[in-house]
Amino acid sequence: MDEEVKEETTTVPEVDDKQKELDELTDRYKRILAEFENYKKRSAKEREFLYNSLLSDIVTPMLPVLDNLEKATDAKTEDTAYKDGINLVLKQFRDVLNSLGVKEIEAVGQSFDPEIHEAVSSVQDDTLGEQVVKEVLRKGYQIGTKVIRHAMVVVAN
Repeated sequence: MDEEVKEETTTVPEVDDKQKELDELTDRYKRILAEFENYKKRSAKEREFLYNSLLSDIVTPMLPVLDNLEKATDAKTEDTAYKDGINLVLKQFRDVLNSLGVKEIEAVGQSFDPEIHEAVSSVQDDTLGEQVVKEVLRKGYQIGTKVIRHAMVVVAN
């Protein structure tokens, strides 16, 4: 009987040691899991940034072509088939850019934001508020939050 009591008293410290070891391992596991989750988020952000950066390098040289197509649609011509063809090519070009996530920056009537707008002139206009974009001289574009070309604008007041 004395031996049974001795066994119970010797096993309690062993159980406590094992519980401490389990707690330490559980804590370590949770920390490693949290670090891994942070790594995954960081990697996803880096991948998105790299993708947007590469895409902007590819799209930026094409934007003057888009500008010229838009100017071609405004040109006066008697040939309606020619004009329809230009409009179709322009629509296709815009659709491709939209599918890649390239969005036009809204400017007219918006408050001037130096992060997305490039002011090239200012005018007095009592119908508009302070620092409001009155006119767009060249459209701006962005991919996600990355600006690939600033909108060239005229600012009122």
